[in-house]
Amino acid sequence: MFRLFDFMFAVLGLTIGFPILVIITLIGFCDTGSPIFRQQRVGRNGKSFILVKFRTMRPETASVASHLADVSAITPLGRFLRRTKLDELPQLWNVLKGEMSLVGPRPCLFSQEELIAEREQRGVLNARPGITGLAQINNIDMSTPRLLAETDARMLSGMGVRTYFYYIVMTVLGRGAGDRVRE
Repeated sequence: MFRLFDFMFAVLGLTIGFPILVIITLIGFCDTGSPIFRQQRVGRNGKSFILVKFRTMRPETASVASHLADVSAITPLGRFLRRTKLDELPQLWNVLKGEMSLVGPRPCLFSQEELIAEREQRGVLNARPGITGLAQINNIDMSTPRLLAETDARMLSGMGVRTYFYYIVMTVLGRGAGDRVRE
């Protein structure tokens, strides 16, 4: 059932959001010369997939988790995209392809071994990663692997239609800070 919702909302979001995607892409070319960011992430059952987002940091920035990144690497456009969560829009393509869900645990990097181990222990890796979820709307990021994995597991065990839509609505209304870069 959630896969059907994901598919319908991804198609709708990509269709309605197409003009916004084009505008951000064009502005992104002026900002960094490379508006689309692709990165290998841990997907369902620990399998690799390529996450697609709008670039919010300079292209030469080291590939690390957001909480480990240097705040000075964020571009002016990137700051706006992160604050409004518009940097996440291209992930609707990952949702459409079935690599992600709208709601689920945020996909981590393969270098985040502690988080992977915590999630594996709690069965979190059995689920599709998501754009948003319980941790995101409560400002829990990847800097606290155990707390994040526990929160992800709690979200997955209590997932229903009502909570699925609740997490989406809370994200759209601006609850949660998204992937934070420490000052």
